[in-house]
Amino acid sequence: MALDGVDLAVEPGTVHGLLGPNGAGKTTTVRVLATLLGFDGGRARVAGVDVASRPRLVRSRIGFVGQYAAVDEILSGRRNLEMFGRLYHLGRRRSRERAVELLERFDLTGAADRSVRTYSGGMRRRLDLAAGLVLDPRVLFLDEPTTGLDPRSRAEVWRAVRELVAGGTTVLLTTQYLEEADRLADRVSVLDRGRVIAEGGPEELKSRVGGGRVEVVVADAGELPVAAEVLGRMAGAPPEVDRDALRVSAPVCGGGAGLTKVVRALDEAGLDVEDIALRRPTLDDVFLGLTGRHGTDVGDTEGRGALEERS
Repeated sequence: MALDGVDLAVEPGTVHGLLGPNGAGKTTTVRVLATLLGFDGGRARVAGVDVASRPRLVRSRIGFVGQYAAVDEILSGRRNLEMFGRLYHLGRRRSRERAVELLERFDLTGAADRSVRTYSGGMRRRLDLAAGLVLDPRVLFLDEPTTGLDPRSRAEVWRAVRELVAGGTTVLLTTQYLEEADRLADRVSVLDRGRVIAEGGPEELKSRVGGGRVEVVVADAGELPVAAEVLGRMAGAPPEVDRDALRVSAPVCGGGAGLTKVVRALDEAGLDVEDIALRRPTLDDVFLGLTGRHGTDVGDTEGRGALEERS
C-alpha cells in the first residue's frame, strides 16, 4: 500500500497505535520511519533526527520488533542477546552485561540458558522485545508484535510493553487487534488506504460513534421482525439483524434510562426476550463507522509512498 500524506506526531514516553486493516499502510509507515524504506516526498523525523539525511543516526536511537520473532531458536536466550550486543558493536563484556540486564527485565532469567526452541510463544516474543532494546533505544517500533499468539502470551507481551513505556520508552505500535490498541495505546491513528482518517485517544474515538447499542436476543426467529421494528422505531435508524444468533441491535440514547424504555417497549409488544444488554462502542465500531468496513476486512499489500512525520 502506497502512503498518501501520512501525518503523525507522537508524544515521548507514550504508546501511539497505528490501527487499520491489512493493506492500510501501517507496516509501510513503520518501515519508512525505521529507515528500511525510502519515501518520495514530505519530511520524517524520529527522536529529533531527520530520517532521510541521517539514517545511520536514526538507527542508533531506535529499536525494531517485526511481526515474527527474529531470534535464533538453536541458541539460548542468553546467547541470542549476547549475539545482538556483538552485532551492535557493544563489545564482549558489555554484551554479556546487557544480556543479564534484559533477561532480568523481561523475567527470562530462569530460562536464560535453555534453547529458544523450548520457549513458549510469549517467552519468544519477550526475548524478541529484549533484543530490540539492546541499544536502549529512545523509540521502539512494534509491528504487530502479538500476531499468532494465544491470549495468555499476548497478555505477557502487553505487560512488557507497559513496563517499557513506564521506563520512558516511546512506542509506535501497529496492530489490527482492536483490543490491543484499546488496552495499550495512549493515542490512536486510524489508517485506511494509506491515509490517517481519524486520530485521538481510544475513548475519544469511541465517543465519536455516539452512545451505546442495545442488543436483544429473542427466543424464536419469527419474533425478529417485531424486535427489529421496535428497536428501529426507538432508535430512529435501521437496526442490525443477525438471524443466525437471533439477535437485533440498534443505537440507544440515555444509557440505562434508554435501555429501560426499550425493555418496556419490547414487553408491550409481547416479545419473549431471551437476553438484552447495553454495549458500549468499541474501536471496531469506530472503524466501521469511519470506513464502512470492519478492521480486518481487506487483503494485505505493501509499497512505497510519501510520508510526513513530526516529533
